[in-house]
Amino acid sequence: MSVRVRRVYESPEADDGVRVLVDRLWPRGLSKDAAHVDEWPKALTPSTDLRRWYHAGEGSYEEFSARYEAELDAPEAAELLDHIRKSAAKGTVTLLTAAKEPDTSHAAVLARLLEDGSR
Repeated sequence: MSVRVRRVYESPEADDGVRVLVDRLWPRGLSKDAAHVDEWPKALTPSTDLRRWYHAGEGSYEEFSARYEAELDAPEAAELLDHIRKSAAKGTVTLLTAAKEPDTSHAAVLARLLEDGSR
């Protein structure tokens, strides 16, 4: 299984495999053609309230991760997570985010859950 996290603003690479945008909002200043996004499962993204809470600096990354993982228990999100897990079992999946620090974003939480098979 191969799951990568990249900023959506980076140029696509030949080995990206399936490119999945994991942000609820479309990235500013980026055309859909330039993004080369294959899937955009909005129900897999953090809720607006959680996203705003985290970006306001009100909690730690660990607390954000726990809250986000709880949101991923919702049936629609769990189904989408399973879909991406199946895609990753067949080949590379690249999770795309506009986050300036992808290593401490929801995309990193998703990558970890996909790689360790939890949820």
